[in-house]
Amino acid sequence: MRPLMHGDVSCAARALLNVPASARARLCRRLVHEAGEAYAHMQRTGKVHPLYGNGSLMSAARKRVLAAEPRFDDIEYCRCFEMVLRRLATVLGRAATA
Repeated sequence: MRPLMHGDVSCAARALLNVPASARARLCRRLVHEAGEAYAHMQRTGKVHPLYGNGSLMSAARKRVLAAEPRFDDIEYCRCFEMVLRRLATVLGRAATA
């Protein structure tokens, strides 16, 4: 996955916010996976992945319909944002110990 910025997390959280709460964890895992796959594809081929984008989490998220960006006083958005951060911490933690 490409280096992460605030916008990557925000876009992913907005994609999660746009689906039912019961589907968010699965979609979160999928977005992170797709970003990783796209990044590996770009490193191999030098080309953007035809389905998942350029290897950024933002690009993977923007393949979905995003909710309008709410403020941080929206508890559901906070939960989605937190879910993305926790997933990234898990994945990045694994990569650091590998």
